[in-house]
Amino acid sequence: MLLGRIMLRRPVHQLLLVLSLAPALLAQTSAPPVANPQQTAPAEPSTQRPPTRADILRGEYGRYRANNDLLSYHLDVRVDPSKKSIGGVNTIRFKMLEDDTRIQLDLYANLTVEKILLGATPLKYERELNTVWVDFPETLRAGRTYAIQFHYSGMPREQGRFGGMAFATDPSGRPWITTACEGQGASIWWPNKDQWRDEVERMDLSVAIPSDLVDVSNGRFAGKTDLGDGYTRWDWQIQYPINSYNVSLNIGAYEHFGDRLGDLPLDFYVLPGSLEKAKRQFAQARPMLEAFQKYFGEYPFGKDGYKLIEVPYSGMEHQTAVTYGNRFANGYLERDWTGVGVSLKFDFIIVHESGHEWFGNAVSAADVSDMWIHEGWTTYLEGLYVEYVFGYDDALKYVNGYKSKVRNREPIVTQRGIHRSPPGDQYFKGALLLNTLRSVVNDDARWWKLLRDTFQRFKYRNIMTEDLVQFFNAQLGRNLTPIFNQYLRRADIPTLELAFDESERTVAYRWKADERDFNMPIRVGARASWQTIEPATGWKTMKTPIGKDDFEVATDLYYVNVTKQ
Repeated sequence: MLLGRIMLRRPVHQLLLVLSLAPALLAQTSAPPVANPQQTAPAEPSTQRPPTRADILRGEYGRYRANNDLLSYHLDVRVDPSKKSIGGVNTIRFKMLEDDTRIQLDLYANLTVEKILLGATPLKYERELNTVWVDFPETLRAGRTYAIQFHYSGMPREQGRFGGMAFATDPSGRPWITTACEGQGASIWWPNKDQWRDEVERMDLSVAIPSDLVDVSNGRFAGKTDLGDGYTRWDWQIQYPINSYNVSLNIGAYEHFGDRLGDLPLDFYVLPGSLEKAKRQFAQARPMLEAFQKYFGEYPFGKDGYKLIEVPYSGMEHQTAVTYGNRFANGYLERDWTGVGVSLKFDFIIVHESGHEWFGNAVSAADVSDMWIHEGWTTYLEGLYVEYVFGYDDALKYVNGYKSKVRNREPIVTQRGIHRSPPGDQYFKGALLLNTLRSVVNDDARWWKLLRDTFQRFKYRNIMTEDLVQFFNAQLGRNLTPIFNQYLRRADIPTLELAFDESERTVAYRWKADERDFNMPIRVGARASWQTIEPATGWKTMKTPIGKDDFEVATDLYYVNVTKQ
């Protein structure tokens, strides 16, 4: 859905110099990647490298995407585990926003377009890399609704961190087929308008699979039908806006058990050998949901329910069908993720991936450049969960543990109109920014209200960073734009420069920052009796009875550097 969801004006599309026509291999970016501790983590590729034609085709919201507004999909597919193939039809309903004769859709080049129909009329189309340009024999009129049937087939190529669409087997040798394609895009396995700005308002999903298997997908289970040929069709109804990469197939010999949180059904699907340990580990889902409901309001997809599904990779935030592969153990893949003794108290994947139901799925970025709205916020939600369950001290320790993971090499918000995942700092630095802003507000009652109001304001919308900044500024009555810009649009964090004159018992202070108008309050002095100062980029001086060596800065409350002279 587009109208009513986008909170910004359409950006001006600039002509980009195309230096390469080879498609870029995009990293999968849900749960943060875990490096082997015995290996040096490879350097992330620069987000500022020249774009490929594939980057532009996938990322640009050009004329033939902007001329229409998605309304619904009905994806009806048949999956053959023995052939590792998929085929079927996606019925795409959309409303035209401008008169035009062409729209842009997406399907990976290795998959076959069988035909595209408008009613009974075959449509002409052109393929360019993973883009499908669909042409209509007559002008489609603005304000009118149309539906096309996009028939396709093929064998998806397994690629990326989580496979895209992966045909595997479980420990007993039975088929275990999963999709996870945030970085690569959903068009790796089904035809759609593969971008972030425009989402369907609702979706039906029909999945035909061998009758001895189970499909678990997004939304509310609507029933299953024996097709009489050894296959059974599983039908799911998605009653909320959903982005294309969240659409998920999970096919295997699943066992089911359930729980409830008030009126919200909690459904769990695991392999038979995992059932007992899952019943123990998945008990963490209830307090996690309770925590996030306390801070932000009720679970945003109540009509579709909440599911947690075992998969052979670490996990993904598929809307209402959260996938889980964290070995039924606390921590992140059994590691103390933030290294401060808190991570092993809870299951990282249950908390992080489910947190995306609030930020990522309900509140969504309109462009991959602003992906920190998904990952930075959800990483901060981990700390909120810790605070809810284990207390403030553990939460503060937990979020500060992320400092060691920040590289500060490139900005978090990247160039728009290019589909390229931002650097990993979007997780950790994004969370540390929010922790800093809590200290800037310095009033928890006001902070909790701001968090809830932010979620409620942007729920079921696709937004940009500017929308969040404008909302924060309006709610707080303060211009926080330079703070957001420094942390999100600059590589470096601000440095508080302190210059002591011991003879005069004074300290001069200022911010060293890339943002010319940067100013931010910060607590200094003695930990038992902090004093809040208001540095800017020009020098200020104050009296202090505390000497240089004993003068402290609350660097656990603010993510900053400090220098003393």
